[in-house]
Amino acid sequence: MLKKLYSFLAVMTAFLMVSTANADKKYDGPKMDLSKFQPEFRIGFLGDEASQDIIARNGCLKDYIEKAYNVPAKMFTFKDYAGTMESMLGGNLDYGWFGASGYAGIYLQNPDAVTPVLTRMQPTGDTGYYSVMVARKDSGIKSLKDLKGKKLGFADPNSTSGYLIPSIELPELYNVDIDTYFSGTQFSGGHENNVLAVLNGDVDAGVTWVSGVGKWEEGYTSGNLRKMVDKGILNMDDLEQVWSSKLIPNGPIVMPKKLPQEARDVMVGMKQWILKNDPKCSEDVANGIVKAWVPVDHSFYEVVVKARKAKLEAKKKKG
Repeated sequence: MLKKLYSFLAVMTAFLMVSTANADKKYDGPKMDLSKFQPEFRIGFLGDEASQDIIARNGCLKDYIEKAYNVPAKMFTFKDYAGTMESMLGGNLDYGWFGASGYAGIYLQNPDAVTPVLTRMQPTGDTGYYSVMVARKDSGIKSLKDLKGKKLGFADPNSTSGYLIPSIELPELYNVDIDTYFSGTQFSGGHENNVLAVLNGDVDAGVTWVSGVGKWEEGYTSGNLRKMVDKGILNMDDLEQVWSSKLIPNGPIVMPKKLPQEARDVMVGMKQWILKNDPKCSEDVANGIVKAWVPVDHSFYEVVVKARKAKLEAKKKKG
């Protein structure tokens, strides 16, 4: 079944692959000949926005990967987080950038499937971000108290900021029982869709992710709101931030454990080279401004893995 899904997605996304102005840009960063191990490099993306937007925004990444690994690169998009996770678990992807909860979900299913390679550093030097809850500015909603009896939107069940963290912090830190405090909840199918659901009045408030540093009117320095502002589909004057989480560990770029260490080392070096020599590409791929790309390992995500495991165990007991 997974192989059929992989083949279908290959056909559906092939026509979306685009060439970019970076095609002729000189790359003299770290390289290796991956063709000794496999014939191609497969890049997977979470379904947080329209497929054509994802492919266009990451076209430069495809170009650089081909130069760094000496094999053709293919890009694949999925309708939800679970699809990307399943494809990675099935050995059908060589690169995926997950939230900490998405990585935890993969690890709990198969600890030997992937390994974290690197993550982003915010302009402030933090290697974390925030889950925030936003409402329409004209709704009069300014705090969690104003949301009692209202409808809340989540992004995706496998999203760290779009579900896991608010589902844990709201009950533990604010005494908010999600099942009874709100009139209802829904999953909107990704961060962009969740914010659009707020703007369209389908939910009274929704959670998404932001850097939490920089200017609010710009959607902060990075994150889903920044991405929507840059795309021209969001005016920050239309939103009110009504809640923010504690700092969340930035999600990892992961690669299969079966690949040689050299492949992971090249990825770290390539990302660092792009940041220094092609900041526009780095910003496009990262949905905002990055101070540095830093190597990480499993230990950086142990707290989130424990939290997701506890959540799953509690759900089993409840069900």
